[in-house]
Amino acid sequence: MRDRAVRALRGLVGAAVLAGLVVAPWAVDDYTVALLARTLALGLVAVGVALLTGVAGLPTLGQTAPYAAGAYTGVVVGGQLSDVGPVQLVVAVAAGAALAVATLPLVVPARGVVLLMITLAVGELAVVLAGRWTAVTGGTDGLAGIAPTRPLWGLPPLATDRARYLYTLVVVAVLAGLVLLVLRTRVGLLLRAGRDDEARLRAGGHRVSAHVAGVHVAAGAIAGAAGSLLVTAQQYVSPADFGFDTSALLLLGVVVGGTASVGGALVGAVLVVAARDWLFGALPGQAPLVLGLAFVAAAYLLPTARRPRRRPAAPAPGERPAAGTPRSTVPTGVGA
Repeated sequence: MRDRAVRALRGLVGAAVLAGLVVAPWAVDDYTVALLARTLALGLVAVGVALLTGVAGLPTLGQTAPYAAGAYTGVVVGGQLSDVGPVQLVVAVAAGAALAVATLPLVVPARGVVLLMITLAVGELAVVLAGRWTAVTGGTDGLAGIAPTRPLWGLPPLATDRARYLYTLVVVAVLAGLVLLVLRTRVGLLLRAGRDDEARLRAGGHRVSAHVAGVHVAAGAIAGAAGSLLVTAQQYVSPADFGFDTSALLLLGVVVGGTASVGGALVGAVLVVAARDWLFGALPGQAPLVLGLAFVAAAYLLPTARRPRRRPAAPAPGERPAAGTPRSTVPTGVGA
């Protein structure tokens, strides 16, 4: 009953937030619209975090690394190759995916807290590299005055905050929708089965390592696209955009929105970032403490923040399953 009430409340909040995002450009000032555009880019990274943490059961604090790779790649492409948004997106997606591929030997064998620490280290190394590679990233001062992006070939540049916001909103909606469609296929079923009982999935002849690698690369590609959108939205980028506080906010947003919910992760990230920005003005110097307490409360109070329970072991040959035992979610008929 309680879980159902929480899900209903999340659904209502999510619908209200999504409706607000659609009407926001005509209801708020330009500064708030620009802030919402940057928040949407971060929300897209949260979609990848939910895909890894909630759907596949692979907790992560390192999605800021492909996020940074996509952002700086978008800057380079926009300045030297093309100012067209889809071109920048495609190259940024490739950059995020490539970085994820480079880290596969580290993340594929790891699980649990070990994986969390490895991904945290990857994210922090990316921030250090961005701060020192001044020829490309501008160092800790960042890169300012980035040229505006064109939404499509032949169209004028996105010269206003409203135009940049609407472009970001459309791209985020399309990519999040694609993720939802994929999760409704056999791919989503396999990822959830591995999360619930990896040993059983391996016993069924499935290549779990390949599934882990695939979802890790997909999440990296999503974060790369978000990095390109960040550059389009704020026309400025610096290593401060990809620090540990960003990783923590992403994970908190995913926990608040529901770890296994892609749409909930997007809405949760928007709410958490909005709360952070409000707290910085209302409680100077205390916002990190309040957000930390909110994370602890969410981890303990929200049912979807807890680790999914393992499914009961399969009955021995000839033995009938106990009453109430759920059927295995592991798909059959797909061999190694």
